[in-house]
Amino acid sequence: MTNVFDILKERELIAQTTHEEEIRELLGREKVTFYIGFDPTADSLHVGHFLQMVVMRHMQNAGHRPIALVGGGTAMVGDPSGRTDMRQMMTVETINHNSECFKKQLSTIVDFSEGKAIMVNNADWLRDLNYIEFLRDIGACFSVNEMLRAKCFQTRLEKGLSFIEFNYMLMQSYDFLMLNKEYGCKLELGGDDQWSNILGGIDLVRRKENKQAYGMTFALLTTSDGKKMGKTAKGALWLDPEKTSPYEFYQYFRNVNDEDVIRCLKLITFVPMDEIRRLEKLTGQELNEAKRILAFEVTKLVHGEAEAKKAMETAEGIFGKGGNIENMPSTTISLTEADYGLLDIMQTAGLIPSKGEGRRLIEQGGVSVNDEKITDTAHRLTADALREGVIIKKGKKVYHRVIGE
Repeated sequence: MTNVFDILKERELIAQTTHEEEIRELLGREKVTFYIGFDPTADSLHVGHFLQMVVMRHMQNAGHRPIALVGGGTAMVGDPSGRTDMRQMMTVETINHNSECFKKQLSTIVDFSEGKAIMVNNADWLRDLNYIEFLRDIGACFSVNEMLRAKCFQTRLEKGLSFIEFNYMLMQSYDFLMLNKEYGCKLELGGDDQWSNILGGIDLVRRKENKQAYGMTFALLTTSDGKKMGKTAKGALWLDPEKTSPYEFYQYFRNVNDEDVIRCLKLITFVPMDEIRRLEKLTGQELNEAKRILAFEVTKLVHGEAEAKKAMETAEGIFGKGGNIENMPSTTISLTEADYGLLDIMQTAGLIPSKGEGRRLIEQGGVSVNDEKITDTAHRLTADALREGVIIKKGKKVYHRVIGE
């Protein structure tokens, strides 16, 4: 049986490891309990988290046991890693609600039946900590000099790092210690921006339990020019279908840049590598086959096969000038006037972040209404037309239906 380490390596998922040979040997020798943490800072996971969920599934398929740690405690502080500003403080009620949403979404990818995986919330041990005892027992194990050298803090020192955020590394390290003691967890996984926090946990397990623990980080989901993937006019690309529809989700990956499609197939699908190597040889218009496979496979994993087929058929129906448009992303607006500005409608529908961006698109010939190219930035739509429903096309491939009632 192929070692899962080799699978992750071949798919270019692994960014850094603390002990590469030892981890590979460990994963090939025994059933390993590992964990990945997810802080519930929103009421849905997004596509950046999805890569971590795929890693958990790869590991679980190879017989290892995942712990999905929902950060109901750490979310009250906020992780400074990869941030240029401090996160907003959330109420306990909001964090608890978000945690429940995370649990449902994680369960779509990771099998939690019959002890195959564990889901825990670090609120269980972090929220009731005695601060003095924590400082004496855990804080004494950390060097401020070492912490300040960590990349997650270095990027924040110039703009300002709050003391509450400075505690985050201790809290995440304490999570690893607790999971090691309670469940025999030996390995922490995470995005590459978690490297410093993972090292802190490994050192704490060594100091408090006299045991060797391990860490492995994974590539962040970025475009070929280093920008984070998953940003749309409406914001993040969410896994919740109420926040990002299955069609919008499908279309995002159907429209990825040519240079990103093969990497995405490796990172966030389970398409066999032999097939990916075949697709890698495609060029020009042929790459559309790879993009269709990518969009379908990712949408199937997140929303199920039925929704993926529906999204694919809708997309092909639109581009083929026919087919069912009922599954197209749509916005319903309340009709109170005789006519409506196109820019206002596009902004309401989330097609543009600002009217300035809308004007630029129209001036460049990038907006059509019902297949008619719009050249007037002051174009208005009648209430009668909106009652029938209009299809707004932005660029070459973004379609949105607006209905008035």
